[in-house]
Amino acid sequence: MSAFQRAALCFLFMLSLSQCVNAGKILIWPAEFSHWLNLKSIIDELIVRGHNVTVVTHSATPSVKTQRSPGYNVDIVEVPFTKQEIIDTLNSMLKYWIYDLPNDNLIQVFLNVKKILDKGTEQNQVLCRELFAHEDLLEKWRKEQFDVFLTDPINPLDMCGELLAQKLDLPFIISLRFSFGNVMGRLCGQLPAPPSFVPAVGLSYTDHMDFPQRVKNVLFILSQYIMFKLMISTKWDNIYSEFLGKPTTLCDTMSKADIWLIRTYWDFEYPRPFLPNFKFVGGLHCKPAKPLPKEMEDFVQSSGDDGIVVFSLGSMIKNLTKERADTIASALGQIPQKVLWRYTGEKPETLAPNTRLYDWIPQNDLLGHPKTKAFITHGGTNGIYEAIYHGVPMVGLPLFADQPDNVNHMKTKGAAVMLDFNKMRTEDLKQALDDVIHNPSYKESMMRLSRIHHDQPMKPLDQAVYWIEYVMRNKGAKHLRVEAHNLTWYQYHCLDVAAFLLSVIVLVVFIFVKTCRLLFRKCCRKTSAKSKKE
Repeated sequence: MSAFQRAALCFLFMLSLSQCVNAGKILIWPAEFSHWLNLKSIIDELIVRGHNVTVVTHSATPSVKTQRSPGYNVDIVEVPFTKQEIIDTLNSMLKYWIYDLPNDNLIQVFLNVKKILDKGTEQNQVLCRELFAHEDLLEKWRKEQFDVFLTDPINPLDMCGELLAQKLDLPFIISLRFSFGNVMGRLCGQLPAPPSFVPAVGLSYTDHMDFPQRVKNVLFILSQYIMFKLMISTKWDNIYSEFLGKPTTLCDTMSKADIWLIRTYWDFEYPRPFLPNFKFVGGLHCKPAKPLPKEMEDFVQSSGDDGIVVFSLGSMIKNLTKERADTIASALGQIPQKVLWRYTGEKPETLAPNTRLYDWIPQNDLLGHPKTKAFITHGGTNGIYEAIYHGVPMVGLPLFADQPDNVNHMKTKGAAVMLDFNKMRTEDLKQALDDVIHNPSYKESMMRLSRIHHDQPMKPLDQAVYWIEYVMRNKGAKHLRVEAHNLTWYQYHCLDVAAFLLSVIVLVVFIFVKTCRLLFRKCCRKTSAKSKKE
């Protein structure tokens, strides 16, 4: 057999193993900031595989790529607010969450969070109305005959995507971070989540809860349901019914998702039940490290055997208070490692020569560098997974949303030290870095998680793309949706069955008691009659 024939046979064999799908058309409703980076990884891979992607965004988007390129199209919806207004809303939310919320009482927290959510909801409802007012765009998308719709509801404020998928009658896939989707997963996705061992997001519990923790967990989950209904469903259900032209709810629409792509995995999550249309693809954006820019590489190499520390509070945090920045900079100046800190705020007065500030850093490449000893992070899912991928232990400074829960997961798995951002002192941060760098247990725990992450039959990105193509091949994946979506709440919990069985038991007991009484009376009459006769 010639070399050419062997190559041809090899090619045919590989082709037979692959599960290819013809080039398809995919419509995407993305989220912003770090959520966009996740979807962008999927988009890039879909284009590499020959698919045609159309992204729908708005004119005020602060992060979504709007330049067209081969295989990548973009349709922009004009909105009556600006990019700066979105950023201002975000900054006010972050400022409250980071600095003010810890000092407020429960009633103040509820009122302020409601005010923030109302502002974000208002902007997104305006966007929805502008979107569905463009009948020309809707008709254009109908004529395009897309194969699948992909959306990321970054939080319960941004719900236009599922609505658009239903309006266009397309099978759709939700890409979601599990913490954000915990309530939505339970209520809308029918995901089993026994409160006895599945902790609510926000409590920082593990799957090992004692009795008082389980009581608090149940009550907290009930409060989440109530808040979801009062603050979210009531604001969106009418809009969904209006645009779909029939009575419906937000949850009913979300429940029609064919696949839920969950951006975590069992290296991070506690074991729990899940459904066949929930697929875990945590770390899909992670890649082997690439070489650093020369100036940055020179600085890294200058660290010698001490190595470096990578520090980032994510893409949303642009500035800190002077007091917090000085506290952090002072601690960093007392360690022998060189520090690369992504920070665009005012230069701290206590900044030491071993620390350099950058507007942007190639975080994945730095975490994959052999000289990296530790990662200081706010606990965003993207950064945590890059640390897991490369096996770098962490010091967590969670700020808001799911970040405390994320860092607590890593802490309980022995791969991180967790500090209170507002209360930590210089010596606390220095001690945490010393522990993470010099106590080998943190590195060993992180390497164990890294091995679990890499020990998968498919890479997370390949799996995400596989399930998108799966939905395209099969014109949906409704056969993976559980029947629970079509049951009422009392049918789901078998309360009707329990009521029926209880009724049967009560009836049997009633008949038994009545029969016993009747027999007893007959016996008494016979005995009485016999006595009188004698």
